[in-house]
Amino acid sequence: MTYKEIRANAEVNALLDKGNKNLGLLGFTDHSQAHCIHVADTAGHILKKFGYDAHDIELAKIAGYMHDIGNAINRTHHAEYGSLLANEILRDSDLSVQDRITVVSAIANHDESTGSAVDAVSAVLIIADKTDVRRSRVRQKPKAAFDIHDRVNYAVTDQTLKINPDKRVISLNLQLDTGICSMYEYFEIFLGRMLMCRGAAELLDATFKLTANGAKVL
Repeated sequence: MTYKEIRANAEVNALLDKGNKNLGLLGFTDHSQAHCIHVADTAGHILKKFGYDAHDIELAKIAGYMHDIGNAINRTHHAEYGSLLANEILRDSDLSVQDRITVVSAIANHDESTGSAVDAVSAVLIIADKTDVRRSRVRQKPKAAFDIHDRVNYAVTDQTLKINPDKRVISLNLQLDTGICSMYEYFEIFLGRMLMCRGAAELLDATFKLTANGAKVL
């Protein structure tokens, strides 16, 4: 089973479509295939920069694309539901048992409410997912209807994730329009996620840094 095959898998894509529609009705930002592709590519990129082999990179990309399928069942505990769904889908693939467990474990541990990094694949999945903050994730709706999650994402006018393999540093640099979202609101939503990224980076023997509007925050 390859990342390319997972991206074309009808069941995976149906689950992502349903989950994204469910979250849209609940007022959440975009969790479509576009988000999952971004997460998969970013996770793979981090491992590549840190010298991991093609095998680990492929597993990270598979986990990245599948990580939000549990939203099709329920947003609460979607990581755990997603891991169970992924296990069933991947059980019939040619992935080894060990590789399948690595993928489902990463999916199960990607949400800050219940999870934490347990290996390199789960660590880069967490970082890739939690740093995907951008205006284009806000759904089409009147600005007056924005909730705090919408405002936080819409306020991000520029986002750059930089990987320095020599210094073992992962840096998220954000430019925020504070007329849309205050720094206080940003950290009300994202502090827990950024701390989770810091823990994930430490598992990779790296440091996670956050800069907002040119000022070092974490």
